[in-house]
Amino acid sequence: MVEKIDITAREFINRKSEIIEQTRPFAELMMRYNCAMLEVKTKLDVLNKQLSLENDRNPFESISCRIKSVPSIIEKLTRKGYELTATSIEENLNDVAGIRVICSFPEDIYLLSDRLCSQDDIRLIERKDYIKNPKPNGYRSLHLIVEIPIFLMDEKKFMRVEVQFRTIAMDFWASLEHKLKYKKDIETDIEEISAELKACADEISRLDNKMQQIHNKINASKQNSD
Repeated sequence: MVEKIDITAREFINRKSEIIEQTRPFAELMMRYNCAMLEVKTKLDVLNKQLSLENDRNPFESISCRIKSVPSIIEKLTRKGYELTATSIEENLNDVAGIRVICSFPEDIYLLSDRLCSQDDIRLIERKDYIKNPKPNGYRSLHLIVEIPIFLMDEKKFMRVEVQFRTIAMDFWASLEHKLKYKKDIETDIEEISAELKACADEISRLDNKMQQIHNKINASKQNSD
């Protein structure tokens, strides 16, 4: 009986070591994504502080970061027909590490994104402007895929990070649209709801533009008084 317990324990230890070894590439990849995400966040925080000195206000209201969950990664790889490996994740997914920047005005979005992409260690991989070209459902945001180097103990590695820029109003709409879109047991016609949400998105865009105009008038007035 004692010998049987010892054998089971050894098998458990061997199996545990095998599992750790199999998952190590994934764990190391997630660590690199997390480091890259923090590097980009730091750059945005620095820009926020510098531009706040120049303009006497912060260009963004808040910033949040997230690493895509394992179930989401598996679902996306499976849906797109890719292998479930660490190499496949790095080669085929651009949004594992994500940052969302919430700005007060549309012009702040373009100012921050331009300043970020102009830095010599940032590579712009992809830019999708859903503000100037909204999605059919009314969604508006500026999406960037950037590459940034991270310095590990024995190598420099470029990692990709998705950065989304939205105004407060755009983020408000997107958050509520997501919650409403995935509610269960909806009795109202889905097409009717989609049309109403699209109308709300258009109204929010007009509000953003109007607030930008008011902000520009106030700035112009201050400059003239100086």
